[in-house]
Amino acid sequence: MTASTFRTLHHGRTAGDPLVLPGPWDAASARVFTDAGFPALATPSAGIAASLGYEDGSTPPGEMFAAVARIVRAVPVPVSADIEGGYGLAPKELVGRLLETGAVGCNLEDSEEHATLKDPERHADWLAGVRAEAGDALFINARVDTFLFGTGDPADAVARARLYVAAGADCVYPLIAPHEVFPVLREGIEGPLNMAAAPDKESVAALARLGATRITFGPGMQRYAMGATGDLAAKLRA
Repeated sequence: MTASTFRTLHHGRTAGDPLVLPGPWDAASARVFTDAGFPALATPSAGIAASLGYEDGSTPPGEMFAAVARIVRAVPVPVSADIEGGYGLAPKELVGRLLETGAVGCNLEDSEEHATLKDPERHADWLAGVRAEAGDALFINARVDTFLFGTGDPADAVARARLYVAAGADCVYPLIAPHEVFPVLREGIEGPLNMAAAPDKESVAALARLGATRITFGPGMQRYAMGATGDLAAKLRA
């Protein structure tokens, strides 16, 4: 599968019909989602971290890239990879390692140490470097963490997003943006918008009504699966 195929899935969508991308944390879960008929997948870094025994944000890069490669090999659909803030790698090395996994897209966040927003202009310059190295071979989803670590001001999110789109981002992901500010984001940001849903149909439907282009779940599906496993374990011990 190519980035072009994946990119096409984001465009020409009718209102209320977002691209829904389940978040596999290993090859087995990826096969489950593909067998259910989803046309593409988007790995969650936190879900993969949990499956490998790490805290979110502490997975060694080599293990993350290896996990993504196993997921890509397991399914016949495009896979986008959450690679956090890029692990401090220069654009050339980052793109090379990501393409080696077979992934056709990536999430790149504008915060560091899971606590602090990056300078938006410096981050935009780095994204431009990633785009230059990748050409059209990667779909770049630029995560905007204003609502997670910043002021929560939608104007700041829009300003950051515009810089990232100008730098070559294909899509913008304002993580945990409140539903009430989505119209402001939609008006101010050109191109596809990614929103995060809880792993249930009601959450997906609500974001579809708001006009989200793409819906992902972060580690929600992995946590749901672990909760179901915990319920099973408790029943077996009863």
